[in-house]
Amino acid sequence: MIQQFRCELISWATVKHLSHNLAVKIRNASFEPDVVVAIARGGYVPARLLCDCLNLTDLRSIRIAHYKAGAQKRQKAKLVESLCRDLGGRNVLLVDDVSDSGDTLELARHHMVEYNAGPIRTAVLHHKQTSTVKPDFYAQRIIKWRWIIYPWAVVEDLTGFIDRMPNRPADSGEAVMLLQKYWGLRIRQSLVEEIFMTHD
Repeated sequence: MIQQFRCELISWATVKHLSHNLAVKIRNASFEPDVVVAIARGGYVPARLLCDCLNLTDLRSIRIAHYKAGAQKRQKAKLVESLCRDLGGRNVLLVDDVSDSGDTLELARHHMVEYNAGPIRTAVLHHKQTSTVKPDFYAQRIIKWRWIIYPWAVVEDLTGFIDRMPNRPADSGEAVMLLQKYWGLRIRQSLVEEIFMTHD
């Protein structure tokens, strides 16, 4: 039986707006980051936008695997790529797109400590109430759980949702209808056609 739940598609304009608001919150706090660490892959874009807004140039990344395409959660968050250099006691701003379960942020914080971070603060675009970890900074709080689809992961997530359907849709029109039926997504048919062309 297919698992149905609500999804929300986030636009690039919304990402820019949320990132700006997040940067303002960080700037107004007493914390001044020296290093921004993006949690790949979802944290890449927000971290880069925050660097731009906060006039920071030291941007690094780690990769933690927790979710697969189409909101499929792995049993446990796993560190896949670690930091390459010691942080030398510097102030660290740890950035991801969303805090969902909290497992990724918790694992990432522990990893920063292992690399000799100074004070660590966490920042996300969306903080879900389901998360066991409350980020130090977040742009928007999500009270009623839903899966967030960011513009940099649209094709990946939609492909994952289509692959989860009991029977592969006959064409893009049927796929659009089923995406709305199961997950409440209103998707342009032309986008789904592109997915069908590139993901056989």
